Amino acid sequence: MTLQPASLETWSRRLQDAWGRVTGDFPGEGPERQPVHTVYGGAQLFSANTTEKLGELARGFAAEWAPRPTDFESILGLSPDLAGKVHEAVTSKLEREPVEDFRIDFEDGYGNRPDDEEDQHAVGTAEQVADAMGAGTLSPFSGIRIKSLSGELHRRALRTTDLFVTTLVEAAGRLPDGFTVTVPKIQDTAQVEVIVEALSELESELGIDPIPIELMVETPQMVIDRDGYAGVRKWVDAAGGRVRGAHFGTYDYTASLSITAAYQSMDHPACDFAKHVLQVSLAGTGIWLSDGATNVMPIGHDAGVVHSAMRLHYDHIRHSLAHAYYQGWDLHPAQLVTRYAAVYAFFLEGLDAAGSRLSNFVDSAAKATLVGDVFDDAATGQGLLNYFLRAINCGAITESEATTRTGLNVDELRTRSFLRILEGRRES
Repeated sequence: MTLQPASLETWSRRLQDAWGRVTGDFPGEGPERQPVHTVYGGAQLFSANTTEKLGELARGFAAEWAPRPTDFESILGLSPDLAGKVHEAVTSKLEREPVEDFRIDFEDGYGNRPDDEEDQHAVGTAEQVADAMGAGTLSPFSGIRIKSLSGELHRRALRTTDLFVTTLVEAAGRLPDGFTVTVPKIQDTAQVEVIVEALSELESELGIDPIPIELMVETPQMVIDRDGYAGVRKWVDAAGGRVRGAHFGTYDYTASLSITAAYQSMDHPACDFAKHVLQVSLAGTGIWLSDGATNVMPIGHDAGVVHSAMRLHYDHIRHSLAHAYYQGWDLHPAQLVTRYAAVYAFFLEGLDAAGSRLSNFVDSAAKATLVGDVFDDAATGQGLLNYFLRAINCGAITESEATTRTGLNVDELRTRSFLRILEGRRES
């Protein structure tokens, strides 16, 4: 061997540092629970039992339009076996936890109102959230969407944030778990910096933990900035580690590209391009990505119209899931039925194949494997594990079902790390 030991040591240190940077950006762990949707509702309509009411309306819609598994076959195109499993899972979900994430909206779903009226709603909704926390009726994830921090509306947005957060902490003693502030219509990094500074001041005054924010991606400049760089990272960096999610705003974004209303849709190629850029820009950061909403509602009395809207919403969600967008917006309680149907069908239909691949791959201790006609190498292991973790998180399967299909035990699943599972098995 002719390489000098001193050189090898120097190179080793450099490569170890580089590996630390890579693994820091791309953690080898699966996802924690991410809500499958965010339901938006105007602040003027929110009450402590809003999520319960939405559940009742969703169950009523399901009872009228999809009371049997065969309805999922005819309307959504599911196979008989899958339709039965999905229908049972959706029915259970709507009874148990119909809304995973609710955003109290002071922006588009609320409109511009006199200051005293918005003041009253900011205080009133905070009191209602405190009541919901006490009664156990709040969704697992929640938050507010404030108005734009633009020149005209920024004072109003900051005042609403202050009133809501202060009132809620004074009423409940804390903010709920999973709480976030959604920031829309972002045009400049200063807007992100200011909301972060305002939240920091509130946290200091109230003695509470840092409040996460969500960035709404609604302009082309947030995807690729004017200098040709990936735009969203600038806004994320401006938030100083506070960003929990980036939500794609389908209709503002497509309108900004002069796409006519008839073609403004979640699956438009322009939207796919933007969302793929967001994925690449934010890969490994742990920031949740969310798709937008289907704006065609399954309402009315015409079966053809209702069924068509159900199928459109279902297809949009399946399109998002196939592109690894595991969260989206819902705007109407009827959409909860097709939201969960799409999510559960996506995970349930692939369980057998994914389970066989993961089980065989773990047993082979990271050697490349061939199952059927699918070749797996080490890079696939975490992806297969993530599939099951997301299926568990959304309620499509239980931990017990995952262990049965994969051969992993519960402790291994909860590591959320394929490499840790392999290391544990080698040590044992």
